[in-house]
Amino acid sequence: MSLINPSDSLERQNEKLLRIAEALMNRVEYGAENSGDAYAQFERAALLEKRVRERTLELERTLDLLHQSNAQLAEANRETEAARRNLADAIETVSEGFALFDSDDVLVMCNSRFCRDFRDMTQHLRPGMPFASYVAKVSRSRYLALPEDLTPDTWAERRNRRHQDRHVMFNVQLSQGRWLQVSEHRTANGGTVVLQTDVTDLMRLERAERDRLKDKQARMVRATLDHLNQGVCIFDDHGRLVGWNQKTGDLLSLPARRLQIGADFAGLIDRLDDEVQFTRGLTREGFRLWAASPQPRQPVSFEIRRGPQMVLQIFGRGMPDGGFLMAITDVTAEREAAQKLAELNEVLEQRVMERTLELEDALSAAERANASKSRFVAAASHDLLQPLSAAKLYVSSLADRTQNGADQAVLHKAESALTSAEQIIDALLDISKLDGDGLHFDIRTVALHEIFRPLRDEMAVLAERKGLQLGFVDSGLMVQSDASYLRRIVQNLLANAIRYTDAGRVLVGVRRNGASARIEVWDTGPGIAEEDQNAIFEEFRRLDTKASRNEGLGLGLAIVERACARLGHPLGLWSEVGRGSCFMVNVPIAGRASAAVTQNPRSARPVGLSQAGLIVLLVENDPQLSRAVTVMLESWDVSVLQAASAEEALALLADLQIVPDALLLDYQLGPGPTGIGLYHSLKEHMGALPCAIISADRSPELRQDCKALDLTFLPKPLDRHRLGQFLTAAADALCRMG
Repeated sequence: MSLINPSDSLERQNEKLLRIAEALMNRVEYGAENSGDAYAQFERAALLEKRVRERTLELERTLDLLHQSNAQLAEANRETEAARRNLADAIETVSEGFALFDSDDVLVMCNSRFCRDFRDMTQHLRPGMPFASYVAKVSRSRYLALPEDLTPDTWAERRNRRHQDRHVMFNVQLSQGRWLQVSEHRTANGGTVVLQTDVTDLMRLERAERDRLKDKQARMVRATLDHLNQGVCIFDDHGRLVGWNQKTGDLLSLPARRLQIGADFAGLIDRLDDEVQFTRGLTREGFRLWAASPQPRQPVSFEIRRGPQMVLQIFGRGMPDGGFLMAITDVTAEREAAQKLAELNEVLEQRVMERTLELEDALSAAERANASKSRFVAAASHDLLQPLSAAKLYVSSLADRTQNGADQAVLHKAESALTSAEQIIDALLDISKLDGDGLHFDIRTVALHEIFRPLRDEMAVLAERKGLQLGFVDSGLMVQSDASYLRRIVQNLLANAIRYTDAGRVLVGVRRNGASARIEVWDTGPGIAEEDQNAIFEEFRRLDTKASRNEGLGLGLAIVERACARLGHPLGLWSEVGRGSCFMVNVPIAGRASAAVTQNPRSARPVGLSQAGLIVLLVENDPQLSRAVTVMLESWDVSVLQAASAEEALALLADLQIVPDALLLDYQLGPGPTGIGLYHSLKEHMGALPCAIISADRSPELRQDCKALDLTFLPKPLDRHRLGQFLTAAADALCRMG
């Protein structure tokens, strides 16, 4: 137990110890009368005095240390206060409003410029104020200019939500047209520094510059409108006139006092005199209802007549801001030209009808002559083949009877001449059959190896004779064709390749080409120049007379072309002079038929464009492109019906009362339906027809739309080969339907 209270100051403790020591000394001096052990008491007193003296020295040293600590603490407090005053002075010198909130969103300090513009809340800004209270006070300040659609609570909610971001900057509008820019930044310990900057002057300069640019833009727009050859007027979302050009008044015959800023649209329509008649597209009341209708407004186009002759076309379109625009064009000359053209068309149609009747008579006569020719060739071939066969037998018998070498050589030449004549007659008979209408094919499933195997044995002798390598790449594919004619096609191509190849090899193979098998015959012959590649399919046409002086009739490729056309097997050719050639025949692959099935003979129809007699509707609003496509199609013996718009196309078909075999529709046809929209209209009246959409728009969306409707997409510029493929497919479909 301690004799003194530790909580006392050092001075008080020292005072108590001195009094205790004095009391002990008195007790030692005067306590001997009551005790016999005086000496022992004296020793204890001496010991106690020594301890007291030591304790006193320790207390004095402790007191010195305490005085030093107090002096250092006072110095630190003075320095801290000086730093705080310096910081406050520095913050006060900042030209912007400054406030510091700690990590608990409690106000630590701010300068006098902070919230100076919100004079009704400056008395509430004290250290310890929560951030939410600060926002609430600002939101309800009468100096804050809130937008009409915001309440103070909504503004405060948005402000607190933005406070969650690490860096924030926004503008606040004050009363009397002033603006503050408020920015927030996070400190390292999670606190927030808020800066308020007066940007009123900057906002005013920006608005002034914007107004200046707007005025300049308005002048430029007005100057542009005045230079247009059309009348243009612009109305706002309330139907009030905000812009126009002088051409508008000239075309509509409106006085200048009527065309004023703010003029009402309905009033202007009512003031059009009785000479103005709505003739095509919309009535006067319909146009008024369109202008008064809510958004979105669909584009409209109609015509009016002013006076006895002037025809005006008016185009109206809504604008994003709710207003609308009118464009007025004088189309009097165009309508007069159209009227004259219509009258001319009537005369031309009469002439065309007369000429058509003449051509029909001539065609009938030609068909009768062709049929007579075919019958004559067939009959003549039959009558000629019998004596030729007999003559060959007599020559063979005579060759067996004579042993004279010279005589046998003469007989051999005679037999070769008779064989050539027989081959010519056979070829002419084949061509006559292929050109006639009464030919029937036995279309069935054919294994290609059944065609290749006998030809390999037959042609190997001819190739070996000329020292050529003959190769066959066998195939297990099954195709749909007439076996005898397909064999004749491949045989003629092989014979032709061997005949014109002096060295190297001839190769026959098959490639898959989608749903077709492409039979290819390659050779290493002299090749065929591009300008001669069409001529080789003509009858009795041989380019290399030296190579075929003693063999070849010039009819093999003519027969191949006709047979492929009648069977519907596309024929192709690749050739390069000095390297060789490749003839290709595409034959449809049969299904999963496991065995050959003989089908009923069916009449073959022409599938080439020159024979199909296609009628194509071409709708293209570009006159030059329309004319170019028409010329190309007519060179392919395709009949073309031309139109420049959807309306013109529908009117043309209605007048002619005809259903085309195929459709070529431009996607963008100007005002009115697109090409796809026109296709829907035609399909509704005429059913599904082969259709190709022509467009420079190569977007995936348009391609997907065409794919969904099973329409062919032909991008601009047009590829003549892809166009030809589309028309060939349409011709094939027409033949199958027939």
